[in-house]
Amino acid sequence: MCFLSSVSFALLLISVCPSESLLQGDSSSVWLQRLNGTHQQTGVFPRGFLWGIGSSAFPTEGSWDADGKGASIWDHFTLQSPAGASSDSYIQWEEDLKAVQFLGVDFYSFSLSWPRLFPDLTLNPNPAGVEHYRRLIRKLKELNVEPVVTLFHWDLPQVLQERLGGWLNSSMVGVFADYAEFCFRTFGDEVRFWITMHNPFLVAVQGYGTGAHAPGVKGERGDPFIAAHNLIRAHAKAYHVYDKLFRARQNGKVSISLGSHWVEPLHGQATPTNLELCQKSMEAVIGWFAEPIYGSGDYPESLKSANRGVIPEFSAAERLWVRGSADFFSVAFGPETLRVSRGLARFGQTVALELRSVLVWVQQAYGDPLVLVAESGWFSDASVGVEDTLAIYLNKRFILQVMQAVSVDAVRVFGYTAWSLLDGYEWNQGFSVRRGLFYIDFSQSERRRVPKTSAHFYRQTVRDNGFPDTDTKHIQARFPCHFQFGVSDSILQVRLHPFSPQFTDPHLYRWNFSGDGSLKPVNGIILHTRPAQCTDFLFIQRHLFLLGVTGSTHYRFSLDWTQLSPSAGHPETLRFYRCVFSELQRRGIQPVVTLYHPSYRSSSLGLPEALHANGGWRNASTVDAFVRYATFCYREFGALVHMWITINEPNRLTDAYSGSADDRRVVARHLLLAHAKAWRAYDVYFRKQQGATVSLALHADWVEPANPFLESHKNAQQHFLLFELGRFIDPLYNQESSSSTLIGWSDDEREELRGALDFIALNHFTTRLVSPWAHLKASTPDHGCSLMNDVNWQTSQMGQALVPWGLRRMLGWVKNRYGNRLPIIITASGVDDQAAYHDQLRQSYIRDYLQEALKARELDGVNLRGFYIWKLQDHHDLQFGLFSSAAHHSRPKASASLYRDIISHRGFISSGDPCQSADEDGTSCEICAHIAENKPLLFFSVCVFVSVCMICVLIILSVLRKRRRKRRKTLSVPQRVPVPQRFPMMRVTHRLRH
Repeated sequence: MCFLSSVSFALLLISVCPSESLLQGDSSSVWLQRLNGTHQQTGVFPRGFLWGIGSSAFPTEGSWDADGKGASIWDHFTLQSPAGASSDSYIQWEEDLKAVQFLGVDFYSFSLSWPRLFPDLTLNPNPAGVEHYRRLIRKLKELNVEPVVTLFHWDLPQVLQERLGGWLNSSMVGVFADYAEFCFRTFGDEVRFWITMHNPFLVAVQGYGTGAHAPGVKGERGDPFIAAHNLIRAHAKAYHVYDKLFRARQNGKVSISLGSHWVEPLHGQATPTNLELCQKSMEAVIGWFAEPIYGSGDYPESLKSANRGVIPEFSAAERLWVRGSADFFSVAFGPETLRVSRGLARFGQTVALELRSVLVWVQQAYGDPLVLVAESGWFSDASVGVEDTLAIYLNKRFILQVMQAVSVDAVRVFGYTAWSLLDGYEWNQGFSVRRGLFYIDFSQSERRRVPKTSAHFYRQTVRDNGFPDTDTKHIQARFPCHFQFGVSDSILQVRLHPFSPQFTDPHLYRWNFSGDGSLKPVNGIILHTRPAQCTDFLFIQRHLFLLGVTGSTHYRFSLDWTQLSPSAGHPETLRFYRCVFSELQRRGIQPVVTLYHPSYRSSSLGLPEALHANGGWRNASTVDAFVRYATFCYREFGALVHMWITINEPNRLTDAYSGSADDRRVVARHLLLAHAKAWRAYDVYFRKQQGATVSLALHADWVEPANPFLESHKNAQQHFLLFELGRFIDPLYNQESSSSTLIGWSDDEREELRGALDFIALNHFTTRLVSPWAHLKASTPDHGCSLMNDVNWQTSQMGQALVPWGLRRMLGWVKNRYGNRLPIIITASGVDDQAAYHDQLRQSYIRDYLQEALKARELDGVNLRGFYIWKLQDHHDLQFGLFSSAAHHSRPKASASLYRDIISHRGFISSGDPCQSADEDGTSCEICAHIAENKPLLFFSVCVFVSVCMICVLIILSVLRKRRRKRRKTLSVPQRVPVPQRFPMMRVTHRLRH
């Protein structure tokens, strides 16, 4: 009922009306573009950043009528379910300070109990109350912990409510100012930061609107606005009291903590209408109080327009007096405000846990003020004890959002307050929820403070000043020349159509070109045909063309067992697969062939129907059938295949069988025996002639302890990994583990299993968080663990988390357990991305996961030999493929180009020394690598060289030909003797005559 009331009042706040103006700042741009660096997981805060912990008087102090304390409105409001001793902080305040010390924080934010200091209407303070807070503040200073003191956190003296009507009476402005002046004078010499009020929005709406909070008033429509008006004026007057009388000597700072929520537009669409509704929603909560204090000095126009005649008005003098009455912006982001604000999520708007967006909105709306996060945290159910795992990740979420606001958006946040120090009596929810970092058993009179795991988490965060990146940064290195860059697919379906019959049809046709364009056979003419060719299968050419675009050196796919039965193998099916192998060989791509890839879309799980009808892998006869099938494939295709995978992900296939855990152990037993027998068959009959390697591929996602501060979660991690991987690898590797011994092998079976593995093939996609299964019952998974995701991890549309470092840790675990004797190959890894071309998520995945694979090889010494991307092409919708489906014209996505680029450089070096590797004889393949990396340039150079040589030869031949022609002309013409030479005596005679 209270929630419905809050919804109805909240709707009044943002009633749809003609838009006049929004806040002066450009805060609406927060919804127009996504904030950068949203998935930043590591980083530290600036030096000098202040870490704090907070609490308030009513939920924790108890002793509600001890040592002269007066009753508060909350004491009166909760008479039916009294808070009683609550956390007993009034008595055990020193234990509270030990808890503060444990966290290692810079400040402790707490509130003064107004009725403990002033129990009645007289101006005489209660000495016991004054001394209590003096001791508390003095001790905090001795511990080098800064006190951040709130004057009013909702516990108004009951006498003021009864005599004056509480915050509906304007005289409360002066009363509060007098109270504030006393506190400034009494405690101010040792307090640097003052908060006048905490979240006045809830006081006005829940206290004087819906009645869900004390004093429980359900009055007129205008009562919440009157209460808010008086709260703002009271804050401003207290601020000016400090500014005038105490600032010069005490040099402190004063603010007011404003509660906020955050809303996202309808369907995420930032249309002008949706933006206006979102802006109005923010103005109706935090803007209601922030705009008069940090903005124009008056209420937001949208709030005034929706509530004309109801909302009070500030005079011109009051606007000047209220405006600027805070030294910094203090934000409270807690569940109470978000709960009430759900009523503001109109027309499809959704309330979101986005503290970062709130901080950016404040920055843009109010001129980039200094900001203190005065409350941040969430709640747990009352049944949750010290193992509050979910609270860790929600607290981490808020801290990461603040870090992103500081480091990416340049919001000037100078401090963060985790809420709260202790479990207590949580206002109108009483003991039904817990918000403390320290657990208190309220059934025990001692009220002992026990740190929860969230306290350990926050302590570590404070010590590290954030979340420093402990992993190795991006490295510049190459994979070796023999490294397998591949693409992995499931079953390669036999596609006999489309088919090209152009060389198999013996008829000659006449084309009616000018008529109807038909082809008509010419009677009586029969042409010679050629034998069947692989080019007949048009699908193979098109499919392998896409594969070639990626630059992959290997292609992993599965044969279709249902169409390759040894007893009923179709000749065309055999020819289809032979053509696939020969075409791959012709293109220089090595096939990696999976014999059995379970199909979960098929009712038979990819088994021949007869086997499935006979119980599938529950029946031992399936093992023998698989060995016969494997032997058939080795014989038919083995000459063209150098790597075999017997079964894909048998550790996932067991989950497809319902029944008891014993039934699934039988399935696991038969799968392992089928693999081992198939491996033995190859080893005995085919290895010497064909020389291939054989393994099985396991699903190998990494898991982290969900709660790293609990040994039970660390044990669950090891138990899960042994169940998922050790259960299948250990028997083949001749190692014993609790998971493998559960199957119960005989001595003969152990001997057959031992060594039946040539390499370790792992399919890795993501990382999960693991914890022990909380409630042991029939639905308990066989591994006995619960799995979850960190809410702060980046996830795909299908919910797959992107955690690159998980791959490196998985490879490290396998190396540490099994050594480096056998090579490791990542036979499948990928992520779904719904983008048609700019698949940024998949590009990030490929780049980051390959980088982690390179680190594992280069820095950790893992014998990693290959990495295969899942998969080549989408089936229908845009998901895992490097290319879109045929229905989408098989278009390459940007990730295909990125993968090709990484392959061409064999890693992450764009220039410099070529990759270094060695073959089995130890000789360098530097020259072949250089040639492989510069094929286009080499081809161009050869073409130029040949062209130049040909031109030179032509020029030489031309010159020689011209000379030969000239010589021939000279020899063919008769020699003519010159006249002086023919008649030499004539010259002599002539001379004598003269």
